[in-house]
Amino acid sequence: MDLGLASSVTVVTGGASGIGRAIVEQFAREGACVAIWDVSDAAAQAASEIESATGKPVIALRVDITSSENLQAAHAQTVSSLGPVDHLIHAAAIGSGKFGFPFTNLTPEDWLRVLDVNIMGMTRVAHTVAPSMVEQKSGTMTFIASVAGQIGSPTDPPYSASKAANINFAQCMARDLSSSGVRVNTVCPGMVQTPLNRSVWQAWDDRQADDQKKDYEAWAGEKIRQLIPLGTWQEPSDIADMVTFLASKRARQVTGQTINVDGGFVMHW
Repeated sequence: MDLGLASSVTVVTGGASGIGRAIVEQFAREGACVAIWDVSDAAAQAASEIESATGKPVIALRVDITSSENLQAAHAQTVSSLGPVDHLIHAAAIGSGKFGFPFTNLTPEDWLRVLDVNIMGMTRVAHTVAPSMVEQKSGTMTFIASVAGQIGSPTDPPYSASKAANINFAQCMARDLSSSGVRVNTVCPGMVQTPLNRSVWQAWDDRQADDQKKDYEAWAGEKIRQLIPLGTWQEPSDIADMVTFLASKRARQVTGQTINVDGGFVMHW
């Protein structure tokens, strides 16, 4: 299926690894030119590997989404190197690194970095990219949230709360930007084997008595059996498939939506 993304310019925050990298790969395979905005040193290597594999331009910029000045500079450099931004996919996020059940395991101070990166980071990214999309009267923005933002997952309350905020703010933006032809949606992964998912297990495992500990595979496998009706992990490529569809003209009537790619984890009755 030709999604009509060839030669478009796409920015992927957090594109150096995990779901973000899968999204970069998928857009490049569709013929898009991609800019990875990531704080990780792995971004340059990821860009080189994906460009070699697809033959499409992929650039990597070291970007800290807690800095508006850094984001503005990255946007200017992207436009200079690739052209005006057509699509933004915001996948950059962090967890608290602690096991938050009950929430009193955490202190209020444990929330601050998560909220700054996950909520204010999203806000800074949106403020960076939206004005040029409004000026060109076209564009899409897709924000990677989480099913944790819909069900109040207790394992990491700061992360869950931040993802709920992501969903809500994306809906606000969808309404605000609709008259300019800019579409905004949110995709919520379920259980995906990423470094962030593994960090949740590690935070849990660190709090267990020796006779209660489980290795990552056993812990995660139990969660899959308990929580996912389809009974399998979601792969980063599953999320990337949905994101590329939402950016395409085949989704031209889709905006303000929260779409779960979660194997049936969350069902709204």
